[in-house]
Amino acid sequence: MFRISAVSLSLALLPTLAAADVTETTITIERPGQDVIGTLAVPSGDPAPVVLLLHGFTGSRDELATEAVPEGVFARTASHLAEAGFASLRIDFAGSGDATDEMSFAETTFEGQIADALAAIEYLQSLDSVQTDDLHLIGWSQGGLVAAAAAGRSDAFDAVALWNAAATPMETFTGFLGEDIVSAGLSAGPDDPIEVVLPWTEITLNGAFFQGLATNDPLAEIAAYSGPLFVAQGSLDTTVPPVSADLFIEAHDGPEELWTAEMDHVFNVFATDETLDQMLAATVAFFEAHGD
Repeated sequence: MFRISAVSLSLALLPTLAAADVTETTITIERPGQDVIGTLAVPSGDPAPVVLLLHGFTGSRDELATEAVPEGVFARTASHLAEAGFASLRIDFAGSGDATDEMSFAETTFEGQIADALAAIEYLQSLDSVQTDDLHLIGWSQGGLVAAAAAGRSDAFDAVALWNAAATPMETFTGFLGEDIVSAGLSAGPDDPIEVVLPWTEITLNGAFFQGLATNDPLAEIAAYSGPLFVAQGSLDTTVPPVSADLFIEAHDGPEELWTAEMDHVFNVFATDETLDQMLAATVAFFEAHGD
Protein backbone atom coordinates (compact mmCIF):
# COMPACT_ATOMS: atom_id res chain seq x y z
CA MET A 1 0.00 0.00 0.00
CA PHE A 2 1.18 3.52 -0.72
CA ARG A 3 0.46 6.78 1.08
CA ILE A 4 1.01 10.34 -0.06
CA SER A 5 1.62 12.87 2.68
CA ALA A 6 -0.10 16.22 2.93
CA VAL A 7 3.22 17.93 2.18
CA SER A 8 2.97 18.95 -1.46
CA LEU A 9 4.40 22.14 -2.89
CA SER A 10 5.07 23.80 -6.19
CA LEU A 11 8.80 24.19 -6.70
CA ALA A 12 8.59 26.70 -9.54
CA LEU A 13 9.74 29.45 -7.17
CA LEU A 14 12.69 27.58 -5.70
CA PRO A 15 16.12 28.38 -7.19
CA THR A 16 17.14 24.74 -7.69
CA LEU A 17 14.15 24.13 -9.93
CA ALA A 18 13.58 27.63 -11.23
CA ALA A 19 13.56 26.54 -14.87
CA ALA A 20 10.86 23.93 -14.41
CA ASP A 21 7.34 23.94 -12.97
CA VAL A 22 7.51 20.92 -10.69
CA THR A 23 5.48 19.63 -7.78
CA GLU A 24 7.35 17.75 -5.06
CA THR A 25 5.40 15.44 -2.78
CA THR A 26 6.58 13.40 0.20
CA ILE A 27 5.32 9.85 -0.19
CA THR A 28 5.30 6.73 1.99
CA ILE A 29 5.62 3.20 0.65
CA GLU A 30 4.41 0.76 3.28
CA ARG A 31 6.91 -2.04 3.88
CA PRO A 32 7.10 -4.83 6.48
CA GLY A 33 8.92 -3.55 9.54
CA GLN A 34 9.69 -0.07 8.24
CA ASP A 35 8.03 2.15 5.65
CA VAL A 36 10.13 3.71 2.90
CA ILE A 37 9.94 7.50 2.60
CA GLY A 38 10.40 9.24 -0.73
CA THR A 39 10.22 12.55 -2.56
CA LEU A 40 8.27 12.42 -5.81
CA ALA A 41 9.02 15.28 -8.23
CA VAL A 42 6.59 15.60 -11.13
CA PRO A 43 6.85 18.26 -13.85
CA SER A 44 3.61 19.96 -14.92
CA GLY A 45 1.91 18.84 -18.08
CA ASP A 46 1.43 15.39 -19.55
CA PRO A 47 2.69 12.33 -17.63
CA ALA A 48 6.48 12.31 -17.80
CA PRO A 49 9.07 9.54 -17.99
CA VAL A 50 10.36 8.85 -14.50
CA VAL A 51 13.67 8.05 -12.81
CA LEU A 52 14.15 6.17 -9.53
CA LEU A 53 17.16 7.37 -7.48
CA LEU A 54 18.90 5.05 -5.00
CA HIS A 55 21.26 6.60 -2.47
CA GLY A 56 24.53 5.24 -1.13
CA PHE A 57 25.92 3.83 2.12
CA THR A 58 24.99 6.03 5.12
CA GLY A 59 23.25 8.41 2.69
CA SER A 60 19.68 9.65 2.31
CA ARG A 61 17.35 10.69 -0.45
CA ASP A 62 18.66 14.24 -1.00
CA GLU A 63 22.27 13.01 -0.72
CA LEU A 64 25.33 14.97 0.32
CA ALA A 65 24.89 18.72 0.58
CA THR A 66 28.08 20.75 0.18
CA GLU A 67 28.93 24.41 -0.30
CA ALA A 68 29.11 23.78 -4.06
CA VAL A 69 25.86 21.76 -4.09
CA PRO A 70 23.90 23.10 -1.09
CA GLU A 71 20.64 21.36 -2.02
CA GLY A 72 22.32 17.92 -2.13
CA VAL A 73 23.52 15.73 -4.98
CA PHE A 74 20.21 13.89 -5.49
CA ALA A 75 18.10 17.03 -5.05
CA ARG A 76 20.30 18.59 -7.76
CA THR A 77 19.77 15.47 -9.86
CA ALA A 78 15.99 15.77 -9.51
CA SER A 79 16.26 19.38 -10.65
CA HIS A 80 18.23 18.49 -13.78
CA LEU A 81 15.85 15.66 -14.57
CA ALA A 82 12.84 17.96 -14.22
CA GLU A 83 14.39 20.54 -16.52
CA ALA A 84 14.78 17.76 -19.11
CA GLY A 85 11.16 16.67 -18.70
CA PHE A 86 11.66 13.70 -16.35
CA ALA A 87 9.79 13.01 -13.14
CA SER A 88 11.79 11.38 -10.36
CA LEU A 89 11.42 9.50 -7.11
CA ARG A 90 14.27 9.60 -4.61
CA ILE A 91 13.81 7.34 -1.59
CA ASP A 92 15.21 6.81 1.87
CA PHE A 93 15.91 3.11 2.24
CA ALA A 94 14.46 1.59 5.40
CA GLY A 95 16.79 2.52 8.27
CA SER A 96 18.13 5.62 6.50
CA GLY A 97 17.15 9.29 6.39
CA ASP A 98 13.56 9.79 7.52
CA ALA A 99 12.73 6.07 7.28
CA THR A 100 13.75 5.20 10.84
CA ASP A 101 10.54 5.04 12.87
CA GLU A 102 10.70 1.26 13.32
CA MET A 103 14.17 0.36 12.03
CA SER A 104 17.68 1.61 12.70
CA PHE A 105 20.51 1.91 10.22
CA ALA A 106 22.21 -0.99 12.03
CA GLU A 107 19.61 -3.33 10.54
CA THR A 108 20.50 -2.39 6.96
CA THR A 109 21.13 -5.26 4.55
CA PHE A 110 21.65 -5.39 0.80
CA GLU A 111 18.63 -7.65 0.35
CA GLY A 112 16.49 -5.32 2.41
CA GLN A 113 17.44 -2.37 0.24
CA ILE A 114 16.86 -4.37 -2.94
CA ALA A 115 13.36 -5.19 -1.67
CA ASP A 116 12.79 -1.48 -0.97
CA ALA A 117 13.85 -0.63 -4.52
CA LEU A 118 11.51 -3.24 -6.00
CA ALA A 119 8.67 -1.84 -3.88
CA ALA A 120 9.46 1.65 -5.21
CA ILE A 121 9.19 0.31 -8.77
CA GLU A 122 5.76 -1.10 -7.95
CA TYR A 123 4.77 2.27 -6.49
CA LEU A 124 5.85 4.14 -9.63
CA GLN A 125 3.97 1.68 -11.82
CA SER A 126 0.79 2.50 -9.87
CA LEU A 127 0.87 6.22 -10.69
CA ASP A 128 -1.15 8.10 -13.30
CA SER A 129 1.12 11.16 -13.12
CA VAL A 130 4.13 9.49 -14.77
CA GLN A 131 4.74 7.30 -17.80
CA THR A 132 4.73 3.88 -16.19
CA ASP A 133 6.17 2.32 -19.35
CA ASP A 134 9.13 4.74 -19.45
CA LEU A 135 11.10 4.09 -16.26
CA HIS A 136 14.80 4.69 -15.61
CA LEU A 137 17.12 4.05 -12.68
CA ILE A 138 20.13 5.77 -11.07
CA GLY A 139 22.14 4.14 -8.29
CA TRP A 140 25.16 5.72 -6.59
CA SER A 141 27.81 3.71 -4.70
CA GLN A 142 25.97 1.09 -2.59
CA GLY A 143 22.85 2.37 -4.33
CA GLY A 144 24.51 1.23 -7.54
CA LEU A 145 24.91 -2.25 -6.11
CA VAL A 146 21.18 -2.20 -5.28
CA ALA A 147 20.36 -0.77 -8.72
CA ALA A 148 22.21 -3.61 -10.44
CA ALA A 149 20.06 -6.12 -8.55
CA ALA A 150 16.83 -4.20 -9.18
CA ALA A 151 17.64 -4.06 -12.90
CA GLY A 152 18.47 -7.75 -13.04
CA ARG A 153 15.37 -8.83 -11.12
CA SER A 154 12.86 -6.54 -12.83
CA ASP A 155 11.95 -5.87 -16.44
CA ALA A 156 10.67 -2.38 -15.60
CA PHE A 157 13.53 -0.19 -16.78
CA ASP A 158 14.19 1.38 -20.17
CA ALA A 159 17.69 2.40 -19.04
CA VAL A 160 19.90 2.15 -15.94
CA ALA A 161 22.73 4.40 -14.73
CA LEU A 162 25.34 3.26 -12.21
CA TRP A 163 27.43 6.06 -10.64
CA ASN A 164 30.65 4.97 -8.89
CA ALA A 165 28.82 1.74 -8.13
CA ALA A 166 30.17 -1.10 -5.99
CA ALA A 167 30.79 -4.13 -8.22
CA THR A 168 32.74 -6.26 -5.73
CA PRO A 169 31.19 -5.79 -2.26
CA MET A 170 33.76 -7.74 -0.25
CA GLU A 171 36.71 -5.90 -1.78
CA THR A 172 35.04 -2.49 -1.72
CA PHE A 173 33.79 -2.57 1.86
CA THR A 174 36.94 -4.17 3.21
CA GLY A 175 38.84 -1.33 1.57
CA PHE A 176 37.13 1.44 3.51
CA LEU A 177 35.81 -0.35 6.61
CA GLY A 178 39.05 -2.23 7.24
CA GLU A 179 39.87 -5.92 7.41
CA ASP A 180 39.41 -6.13 11.19
CA ILE A 181 35.87 -4.72 11.06
CA VAL A 182 34.84 -6.94 8.17
CA SER A 183 36.36 -10.02 9.82
CA ALA A 184 34.51 -9.26 13.05
CA GLY A 185 31.28 -8.71 11.13
CA LEU A 186 31.58 -11.98 9.24
CA SER A 187 32.12 -13.83 12.53
CA ALA A 188 29.17 -12.16 14.25
CA GLY A 189 25.63 -13.41 14.49
CA PRO A 190 22.97 -11.77 12.30
CA ASP A 191 21.78 -9.47 15.09
CA ASP A 192 25.15 -8.86 16.74
CA PRO A 193 26.16 -5.17 16.57
CA ILE A 194 29.53 -4.09 15.17
CA GLU A 195 30.68 -0.55 15.90
CA VAL A 196 32.24 1.21 12.90
CA VAL A 197 34.16 4.50 12.94
CA LEU A 198 34.40 6.17 9.53
CA PRO A 199 36.07 9.48 8.61
CA TRP A 200 32.66 11.12 8.17
CA THR A 201 30.52 9.34 10.80
CA GLU A 202 30.25 6.64 13.46
CA ILE A 203 27.71 3.87 12.81
CA THR A 204 26.59 0.45 13.98
CA LEU A 205 26.04 -2.44 11.59
CA ASN A 206 24.63 -5.83 12.49
CA GLY A 207 26.28 -9.06 11.43
CA ALA A 208 23.62 -9.61 8.76
CA PHE A 209 25.04 -6.70 6.76
CA PHE A 210 28.46 -8.33 6.60
CA GLN A 211 27.00 -11.67 5.54
CA GLY A 212 25.70 -9.84 2.49
CA LEU A 213 29.24 -8.96 1.45
CA ALA A 214 29.84 -12.63 0.77
CA THR A 215 26.50 -13.46 -0.86
CA ASN A 216 25.63 -10.42 -2.97
CA ASP A 217 27.01 -10.41 -6.54
CA PRO A 218 26.22 -7.18 -8.43
CA LEU A 219 28.01 -8.45 -11.54
CA ALA A 220 25.78 -11.51 -11.78
CA GLU A 221 22.77 -9.26 -11.18
CA ILE A 222 23.64 -6.82 -13.98
CA ALA A 223 24.34 -9.76 -16.30
CA ALA A 224 20.63 -10.58 -16.04
CA TYR A 225 19.77 -7.10 -17.36
CA SER A 226 20.05 -6.67 -21.13
CA GLY A 227 18.72 -3.13 -21.42
CA PRO A 228 20.75 0.06 -21.94
CA LEU A 229 23.39 0.64 -19.24
CA PHE A 230 25.24 3.88 -18.44
CA VAL A 231 28.24 3.47 -16.13
CA ALA A 232 29.96 6.55 -14.67
CA GLN A 233 33.24 6.14 -12.79
CA GLY A 234 35.75 8.49 -11.26
CA SER A 235 39.44 7.79 -11.84
CA LEU A 236 40.19 9.41 -8.45
CA ASP A 237 37.66 7.29 -6.52
CA THR A 238 39.33 5.77 -3.45
CA THR A 239 36.11 4.21 -2.10
CA VAL A 240 34.97 2.14 -5.08
CA PRO A 241 37.92 0.81 -7.14
CA PRO A 242 37.77 2.40 -10.63
CA VAL A 243 38.06 -1.07 -12.17
CA SER A 244 34.48 -1.64 -10.96
CA ALA A 245 33.15 0.24 -13.98
CA ASP A 246 35.00 -2.03 -16.37
CA LEU A 247 33.67 -5.07 -14.53
CA PHE A 248 30.08 -3.88 -14.90
CA ILE A 249 30.58 -3.22 -18.61
CA GLU A 250 32.16 -6.65 -19.11
CA ALA A 251 29.35 -8.40 -17.23
CA HIS A 252 26.57 -6.61 -19.10
CA ASP A 253 25.36 -7.68 -22.55
CA GLY A 254 23.42 -4.90 -24.23
CA PRO A 255 23.65 -1.22 -25.24
CA GLU A 256 26.03 0.58 -22.91
CA GLU A 257 28.13 3.67 -22.33
CA LEU A 258 31.15 4.07 -20.05
CA TRP A 259 31.61 7.67 -18.87
CA THR A 260 34.75 8.54 -16.90
CA ALA A 261 36.17 11.70 -15.39
CA GLU A 262 38.89 12.85 -13.02
CA MET A 263 36.55 12.80 -10.05
CA ASP A 264 36.44 11.29 -6.59
CA HIS A 265 33.69 9.14 -5.13
CA VAL A 266 31.45 12.17 -4.56
CA PHE A 267 31.96 13.73 -8.00
CA ASN A 268 34.26 16.48 -6.65
CA VAL A 269 31.30 18.27 -5.02
CA PHE A 270 33.32 19.46 -2.05
CA ALA A 271 35.20 21.68 -4.52
CA THR A 272 32.86 22.29 -7.47
CA ASP A 273 29.53 21.40 -9.05
CA GLU A 274 30.97 21.27 -12.57
CA THR A 275 31.80 17.56 -12.70
CA LEU A 276 28.45 16.56 -11.23
CA ASP A 277 26.60 18.69 -13.76
CA GLN A 278 28.61 17.19 -16.63
CA MET A 279 27.77 13.68 -15.44
CA LEU A 280 24.12 14.63 -15.04
CA ALA A 281 24.00 15.97 -18.60
CA ALA A 282 25.53 12.75 -19.93
CA THR A 283 23.10 10.62 -17.92
CA VAL A 284 20.07 12.58 -19.10
CA ALA A 285 21.25 12.34 -22.71
CA PHE A 286 21.58 8.57 -22.33
CA PHE A 287 18.07 8.29 -20.90
CA GLU A 288 16.67 10.46 -23.69
CA ALA A 289 18.35 8.27 -26.29
CA HIS A 290 16.96 5.06 -24.78
CA GLY A 291 13.50 6.01 -23.54
CA ASP A 292 10.20 4.98 -25.07
